[in-house]
Order: sequence, then C-alpha cells, then structure tokens
Amino acid sequence: MHEYDDAVLRCFLENQGQLFPEDVAENIEEAEAFLEDCMAVVVDSPEEVEEYFEESGVDTEGDNVLEADEVFDIGDGRYLIVEA
Repeated sequence: MHEYDDAVLRCFLENQGQLFPEDVAENIEEAEAFLEDCMAVVVDSPEEVEEYFEESGVDTEGDNVLEADEVFDIGDGRYLIVEA
C-alpha cells in the first residue's frame, strides 16, 4: 500500500481536471483510495519523472515530461505520476 501525504492528496484533488474530464474524487479519502487503486507514484525530482517514463517504455525524446497530463507538480520539489 502506498502512503500519500496531505500535500500529495491536496495537489491531486485540486488538479485532477488536468487528467480527467470529471472529478474522480471529491475529498481526501476518495483521492487516497483512487491513487492507491491506480498505483500512483510520487517521485522526488524532474529527473525521476523522466526515469519513470523511460522505465515504462514511453518515448519522451523531445517532450517535456513535466507537462504530461499524468504528472502533477506537488509544489515542494516532488511530482505525482498518475496512470489511469
């Protein structure tokens, strides 16, 4: 089971519209359950975001992976990656 702190959960709740046409969570508990269900990952740097996509087999050459809809900037140097 993943541990998502309040900053991660708030970031996802406030920005889920960048990935989904409708909200998938209405509160912290629903956000945590959703992130656990889709096995979302929190990484500590832009380099780790790029590594994540490379390891997943996604061709990122020429693209800024930080602008991908699946990537949420938590605002403290960490990033949430949600593959839904």
